[in-house]
Amino acid sequence: MKGLVRALLAAIGVLGILVVVAVVYITTFFDPNDLKPRLIEAVRSQSGLELRLDGPLSWSFYPRIGVSVKDAEAWLPAQSQQEAPFVGFDSAEVSVAFTPLLTGDVSVDGLILDGMRLNLARDAQGQGNWQVLLDRLAGNDNASQSSPSAGGTPSQNTARSEQPAQPEKKGPGLKPGDDQAVAFDIASVKVANSQVNYVDRQKSLDVTLANLSLQSSNVSPQSSFPVQLSFDVDGRQPDIDGNLQFKSQMRMDLGAGRYTFGNVTLNGKAQLPALAEQAQSLNLKVATLVADTQAKQYRADGIELGASLYHTAMQETPLSLDLRANAVTDLEARTATLGDVVLSGDDGLNLKGNLEVTQLDDAPRYRGRLELAPLSVRDWLTRFGIDVNSADDKALTALSLSGPFTGSAQRIDFDNLQLTLDDTTFQGSLGGAFDGRELDFDLAGDQLDLDRYLAPRTQSADGTQSGDGKDTAWLSALGVQPALAAAEGAELLPVDWLADLKQEGHLTLDSLKAKGIQMGDVELTTSGSGGRQRIDSLDASLYGGSLKASSALDLRQPPLKLSFTERMNGVDIAPLYQDFSGKDSPLRGKLNLQGDFDSRTNTAEGLKQNLDGQAALRIDDGAMLDVNVSRQLCSAVATLEGRESTREWSEDTAFDRLQASVKVDNGVAHNDDLDIAIPGIAVTGKGDVNLVTNRFDYRAAARFTDTADKAACGVNPRLAKIDFPIRCQGSLSDAPGQWCGFDREAFQDSLANLATDEAKRKAGERIDKELNKQLDEETRQKIDDKLGEGASEKLGNKLRDLFK
Repeated sequence: MKGLVRALLAAIGVLGILVVVAVVYITTFFDPNDLKPRLIEAVRSQSGLELRLDGPLSWSFYPRIGVSVKDAEAWLPAQSQQEAPFVGFDSAEVSVAFTPLLTGDVSVDGLILDGMRLNLARDAQGQGNWQVLLDRLAGNDNASQSSPSAGGTPSQNTARSEQPAQPEKKGPGLKPGDDQAVAFDIASVKVANSQVNYVDRQKSLDVTLANLSLQSSNVSPQSSFPVQLSFDVDGRQPDIDGNLQFKSQMRMDLGAGRYTFGNVTLNGKAQLPALAEQAQSLNLKVATLVADTQAKQYRADGIELGASLYHTAMQETPLSLDLRANAVTDLEARTATLGDVVLSGDDGLNLKGNLEVTQLDDAPRYRGRLELAPLSVRDWLTRFGIDVNSADDKALTALSLSGPFTGSAQRIDFDNLQLTLDDTTFQGSLGGAFDGRELDFDLAGDQLDLDRYLAPRTQSADGTQSGDGKDTAWLSALGVQPALAAAEGAELLPVDWLADLKQEGHLTLDSLKAKGIQMGDVELTTSGSGGRQRIDSLDASLYGGSLKASSALDLRQPPLKLSFTERMNGVDIAPLYQDFSGKDSPLRGKLNLQGDFDSRTNTAEGLKQNLDGQAALRIDDGAMLDVNVSRQLCSAVATLEGRESTREWSEDTAFDRLQASVKVDNGVAHNDDLDIAIPGIAVTGKGDVNLVTNRFDYRAAARFTDTADKAACGVNPRLAKIDFPIRCQGSLSDAPGQWCGFDREAFQDSLANLATDEAKRKAGERIDKELNKQLDEETRQKIDDKLGEGASEKLGNKLRDLFK
C-alpha cells in the first residue's frame, strides 16, 4: 500500500515538473505573434471580416492564462480598406484563472476592451451594414451543425447529434454520462474610451455614442452582480448633445436565457437646440426588469420616470412630468401591456389609465382607458406663451375626460367618452387621425356658452359694441350678411387643414350661446372630404321660433367658395337683435326669413366684397320702436290745413306687416320693394346698402290709405294723394336715430305737383263749363257736318288736354 502511495506521489511530482518545464519552454522559446496569420485567416473564414493586427499579441500562463491584443481593426467583406473600419480597438485583454480549470471551473479573471470604435450604418433601403456579418456567422453555424465530425462515421455523428453533448467525469459517486455544471465566473469586465457611430440614411439619423464605458464585477450565473454603463451622445441629425448613465444589479440564467435587472436607474441629459437652449433631463427607475429571451417575454415592474423639459415657448420655466407604470411585452404573442399608469405634472396634470397593444410587429393596434382629472387648459396655454384673452377669466380652467379608447399608429378613437369643459358636459364618441386629416364625432352636450371663450366686448362712447363686427349686427340679424368677426386681412379659416380633412360629425346641445344669441335644442350635422366641407344642417329653436341653416365650403381651387342658406320662422326679432348687438332693437315682431348667399376669398373684407345672393323677409304683428310715423304724418297734415292735432299718440308705430326682398351683388345689397302696412298708412321704399363701406342710401314714401280716417287721422282727400317722403342715409355705425329724416325737398316737389294738378283741375272745370256753353247742340252739329261725325267731341277733349 505504501508503495502504491509513493508511486502516485512520484507520478504527480513528475507531471508537475513537466508542466513547469512546458510553461517555461513555451513562454521562452515560442512567440505568439507567429499566430497572427492563422488568427487573421480564422477570423476571415468564420466571419468574413478582414482583420488587421498592427499591435503585438502577448500572453501569460500562471497564475492566470491571459491573451492581449493591441491596435486591431476589421473591415466588412467587400468593404474598401480606404474607408473607416467597421470595428477597431486600441487594446483587448482576456485572462482566465489557471487553478480552477483543473476542477472544471472557468473563472475569467478579467475582460478589458479599450478604445473600441464601431461604425454602424443603414442605407436608404433600410439594410444595415452589419447584416452581412450576421448572415455569414449564421451560415457557418448551420454548416457546423450539419457537417460530420472528424473521426466518426456519418451514422455515428447523426446519433450523437440527436442528444446534447454532456461532460463526463469519473470520480467518487460519478459515472460516465452524469451531469456536472461548469462554473463560469468573470471577476471583472471593463470597456473604456469607446465609441459607436450610427448612421441611418432611411430615417436621416447620424448619432455618435462617445466616451462609452461599461463596468461590471463578479459576473456569475449563480448570483447577481453590478452593471454600470455610461456614454455621451453627439448627434448631427438631429442636433443633440447629452449623456446617459445606467446602473443595475443583474442576474443571469444562461441555460434558460433569462436575465433579471434589479434596482435599475437611468439618468440622462440632452441639449436639443431645436427645442430650447437648456438641457432636457430624464430620470428612470425600474424596480425589476426581466428579459426571458427563450420565451420572448419582457416585464418591467415599478417603473418611475421623471422628466424636466424645456421649450422656447416656455422661456426659462421647465415642465416637470412624472410617470409611474408597469409594463409587459410578449414578442411571441406580439402583445404588450402598460398598466397602472399614473402621469402627473405641473399645473394640475393628473392622468391615469392602461394600455394593451396587439399585432406588435406589424400594424400595431391598441386599446385602453384613461381618466384625466380636471385640468386648467388656460394655465397650460399661458405656460407655452399663448395669451388667453377671453370674456370670462374662469373659462378653460377645468377640462376633464374619461373613457375607453382604441386605435392604431395612425389614429385614436374614444367611445363612451365623458368630457367636461368648465360648465359643459359632453357624452359620446370622438376620434381622429394623429396627422389631423381625419375627424369624427357624435357628441351630446348640455349648455355651452361660446361667448365665455371669445374676446370680451368693448363698450364705445356712444354705447355700441366694438371690436367684434357688431356695427352691422342689425343687417346680420336679418340674414343679409353672415356674422363675421375677424381682424382686417386675417384669414377666417385654416384652408390648408380643411382642404385635406375628412370628417363626419353630429352634435346636439340643450342650449347654445354664440355672439350673444341664445339657441335651444341645437342639432348640428357636418361632413367633408376631398376639399369640400359642409354643415349639412343646423337646427335650433330661436326666440320663440326656429332656425334652419346649412353651408358648403369648396377648397379645391383658390379662391375658396363659401355658400350658405338660412331659414328663420316666427323669431321674436327684438330680443334677438338686442342680444346680438348689445343695443335696443328699433323693431319688434315675428321674423320670417329665407336667405341664400355665396362668396369667395378667406378674409372678412373679401367675403363681404364678393358676397352675392338674395333674401326675403317678413315681420308680422310688429312695430317700429321709439318713432310714430302716424303721428308725424297726421301732424304734418294738420299743419298744412291750418289746424293742430290733438290726438294722443303712442311712442311706437305698430304695423301689420313689414316685408321686403333683398338682392346682394358684390357686397352691395339692393331693395326696391319695401312694403310696410301701418293702419291707415302705407310705406314703400327702395335703396342700397354697401356692406363693404357700411354706407347706405334709402328712400321711402308714406301715403294715407282709405282707412286713414279711422286708423290714423282725418285727411283731406286731396292730401291723401300726397307722398310724404323719407330719406335714410349715412353709415351703419351711426346711431339708428340719425339714419332717417323727413325729405323736405321731395315733399315740396310733391306739394308743387299737387298745386299744379289742382290748378289744372280747376282750369279744366272752367274750360269744360265754357266749352259746354259755347259748344251747344247746333254748333256741335255744324262741326260734325263739316269735319265728320264725332269731330266736335274730339275737339273738346283736345282743348281740355291742354290744361291738364
